[in-house]
Amino acid sequence: MRKITFMLAGMFLAFQSFAQLQSPQQFFGFAPGEQMVPTHRLYQYAEHAAQQAPAKVKVMSYGQTYEKRPLMMVVVSSEENMRNLEQIRTDHLKSIGMLAGQPTSKTRPAVIWMSYNVHGNEATNSAAFPKVLHELLAGGTVSEKILKNAIVILAPCLNPDGHDRYVNWYNQKIGMNANANTSAWEHGEPWPGGRYTHYLFDPNRDWAWQTQEITRQLIAAYHQWMPHVHGDFHEMGPNSPYYFAPSAKPYHEDITTWQREMQEVVGTYNKRYFDRNNWLYYTHERFDLFYPSYGDTWPTYNGAIAMTYEQGGGGIAGLAYERTDEGDTLRLTHRVAHVATASIATMEAISDRSAKVVDEFIKFYERSQNNPIGTYKSYVVKTAGDEGRVKAMKELLDKNQIRYGYATEARSLTGYNYLNQKDEAFKTEAGDLVISAYQPKSNLLKILFETKPMLEDSITYDITSWCVPLAFGAKTYGVKERLTPGAQPAASAQQPAISGKPYAYLVNWKSAEDAKFLAAILKQKIRVRAAEKPFEIGGKTYVQGTLIITRAGNEPLGDNFDKIVQAEAAKAGIVLNATEGGGATKGSDFGSDFVFRLKAAPRVGLIAGDGTSMTTVGEVWHLFDQELKYPITLLDPNSRFNSAIPFSKLDVLIVPTSFGGNILRENQFPALREWLRGGGKLILMENATALLADKEGFGLKNKKEDSKKADKKASADSLKLYANRERESVSDDTPGSIYKIKLDNSHPLAFGFPDHFFALVNNTYNYDFLKDGWNVGYLKKEKEGYVAGFTGKNAKDKLQNALFYGVEDMGRGKIIYMANDPLFRGFWYNGKLLFLNAVFMVP
Repeated sequence: MRKITFMLAGMFLAFQSFAQLQSPQQFFGFAPGEQMVPTHRLYQYAEHAAQQAPAKVKVMSYGQTYEKRPLMMVVVSSEENMRNLEQIRTDHLKSIGMLAGQPTSKTRPAVIWMSYNVHGNEATNSAAFPKVLHELLAGGTVSEKILKNAIVILAPCLNPDGHDRYVNWYNQKIGMNANANTSAWEHGEPWPGGRYTHYLFDPNRDWAWQTQEITRQLIAAYHQWMPHVHGDFHEMGPNSPYYFAPSAKPYHEDITTWQREMQEVVGTYNKRYFDRNNWLYYTHERFDLFYPSYGDTWPTYNGAIAMTYEQGGGGIAGLAYERTDEGDTLRLTHRVAHVATASIATMEAISDRSAKVVDEFIKFYERSQNNPIGTYKSYVVKTAGDEGRVKAMKELLDKNQIRYGYATEARSLTGYNYLNQKDEAFKTEAGDLVISAYQPKSNLLKILFETKPMLEDSITYDITSWCVPLAFGAKTYGVKERLTPGAQPAASAQQPAISGKPYAYLVNWKSAEDAKFLAAILKQKIRVRAAEKPFEIGGKTYVQGTLIITRAGNEPLGDNFDKIVQAEAAKAGIVLNATEGGGATKGSDFGSDFVFRLKAAPRVGLIAGDGTSMTTVGEVWHLFDQELKYPITLLDPNSRFNSAIPFSKLDVLIVPTSFGGNILRENQFPALREWLRGGGKLILMENATALLADKEGFGLKNKKEDSKKADKKASADSLKLYANRERESVSDDTPGSIYKIKLDNSHPLAFGFPDHFFALVNNTYNYDFLKDGWNVGYLKKEKEGYVAGFTGKNAKDKLQNALFYGVEDMGRGKIIYMANDPLFRGFWYNGKLLFLNAVFMVP
């Protein structure tokens, strides 16, 4: 009997030991930071914590990546809060008008959300997650206070695809011990690195635009909680220490006094912890609160106290890195300790004043709904004839949960016309989009729609303008009076009824939605023509670029011709018109030379790999793969297996922004010229244009600088002060300035546009106008084209007589120079049409 009792006691002790929460070191077999940990192992620790402390921990899935990795978050709080978790969440949303009804619970803990590893190779932050979770659950005065006063949401890894790309590479390159020598191959992360998403987008600049699946799913989960506080964790160069709030200037003018004060409070708590450990840090520098699509600014404009945290390290640092300071080795274990400490310090700062944090958040939303900021209390977007752009704009509003409705009748109003920057009289029509500022997301709405955000300092971390109506090219009015949106009108009136077998189908070419339709039917072997000039038929007017899809030329498809065209039009949500003949009442008939045939399903290639910009490659790749669903071949000319560009297999070759390397080698030029003369199309983006500039046989030339001006500039430069080096360095910059550039919209590259295009300018290239080509997009006088954002004094000089978009003929082929990137971050919607004109329209 004694033996049995002893055995039962042993089994009980073993079970009791198993049921205890393991530390990260016990669970992984090494301390946080001693090895790189892939995402699925981080999730396993979260599941372990939830199993051992189910009353305090809940693991939630909120989606998956393009590479099918799960996206997870971990909710941690006291047992009492967790018992009432759903009630707390819904009451919180009700209290700010994001959910119908009135809150009933008296429990109002602050919601603190900590986001780790939005940049995949900034692995410190994910590595710190298990340590933070364990500290919250291990007990102690500070942890218990945090869990009592707050709901803590930990997102272990926002970008699992990028993180695992980095971690898997690094773990393959390291030996038994980390090598701190900066020349060791474990510090030479290869292209494209792990920073970006699957499609090589920067997810930290995507919060407002939500072009990427991980961002869309993140924001959908965020909207389910609307946290009072958001911590956005990053890494910077390995020779830097640690950065935390308060943020640097410029602050956006609409950040509230309370939010500014809490930046200081959180910084004070972090300083206390870091001082106690004798760790170096800095504040108030470099990382501002301005551009609205960051992980600190977007939550801030949604009412949260949101901050960036930056640890010195990054993908180059690995497990150990020999800093430039002699004898100083930066280790991942040190970096993890800093991140975990900053996380706990921030949570403590909030938990000490959680009631005030909640109250101020509610006040923020009460002001938004009852007394919105800004001059305009309503916005009207004209819809008729511009359905494609408006459809895309509504998708952006939906992603941000900005509410809208529709005009139900004609009404005379006065408003600010975004497209000409003037106040003018206009009339609403039934079906126009109406957005009221009296809503929970009022602040975000105002900031995304503002034309000229106030900039208190010219030194900024990112772009300085972003106006949504200009990005979409949609005719929008800001109205000073409150308008009440109505319900959506019936959609049937927008799509004309089509019966029988028409002579031709017509689609007005005005938006990227029309280009998606074109790509879809080209893939299915539909032959398409385009009108070079405007025309009229059947009492309707059509613009240049209008798609003319005749039955003639598509006979092999039989009845499938009509099925394909009509089905794809319905899928794309575009207006499809039909004609019973090909004779125009005004303009050219459909058999005219001025109605040209588009290339049948052009074969498109994109240069990628070392020497190219990851994000520009990603913009083009994502556009074709995810938006157009059209095949594109990525080519790496540096590959030892496939170094030759297969010109014979391509109709279009896109060369993205490039940084040297063997992108287009001199020995490839003969084959390139032959391909072009035979009908090939070469599209060069941003500084990839320099690959042909001043080259013999090509028309693109750099401007020659006046010698007197150069001498004067050199003389002025010699007087520079060292202390002013950062401020003077921005004189050459155009960080996301908006310019209204002139367009020759009679050229196919500018089909679908008026005589101008609002370009987001990030770089200036000093090219002369083409002498023997077509200068399709250009600026003559910088002052006349300027709309918004910061432009340095030297950049202004380069923008005088500046070529943005040009086309050069070479035999039967074309070279398209795009010195400005029209696809910037995938959010400058109107630029997609310009780029797709280059691919599909330019003959």
